[in-house]
Amino acid sequence: MLTGRSAFHNPTDDRLVGVPPILANLVNNDGADILATAYAPTDEFHASTNAFDALLGTDGEAGRFVPPIAEGDHEWMKQPLPPSVFSSAEQKCLATAIYFEARGEEVRGQAAVTQVILNRVRNPAYPASVCDVVYQNDSWINKCQFSFACDGIPDVIADRRAYRLAKDVAMAVTGGKIFLPEVASSTHYNATYVNPSWARSMERMTQIGSHIFYRTFGGGWS
Repeated sequence: MLTGRSAFHNPTDDRLVGVPPILANLVNNDGADILATAYAPTDEFHASTNAFDALLGTDGEAGRFVPPIAEGDHEWMKQPLPPSVFSSAEQKCLATAIYFEARGEEVRGQAAVTQVILNRVRNPAYPASVCDVVYQNDSWINKCQFSFACDGIPDVIADRRAYRLAKDVAMAVTGGKIFLPEVASSTHYNATYVNPSWARSMERMTQIGSHIFYRTFGGGWS
């Protein structure tokens, strides 16, 4: 028995810790990645050990978020994200991508785009950091991975409220509070008003808002 701590604590009580109300309906994980300190409960029931100290202790990978794997998903989905994705620099790159790629979408659509970016970080065919994934081939005018990064338009964040939401979505998905099973291991998406040739070689997963999401067949790294 834990002296001085509630005997009636339920892990589901942690579900919405640190989550902004606008994201609450999307939360589908009772816990969070141990490195997502934004979601660390601070009540008397929980240990006060720093998350990074805990990770470096005897538990190894205990407490790291690993997405639920379904039929058709790929082996690389079984790996937790590198700890660096929780850094302020990486989260800034992620929030910036969400803002420019999906700020006109509902929060589910923003979360779906976030999941694709993080899936690429997991996938060994892509760079191993968020910033490198987001800005991959950004010198190729209108031919890079994420269009905002190479469209020649200055990336000016004018809507601070939308950017704050993008930051919240970025951390919630990175920390595993939100994982969309219908998006699963998707690494690609396109807007509904375009018809890219590469889409015909991939498995269409779902449409959320104005984006269609795809994953590669048979564990491929396309």
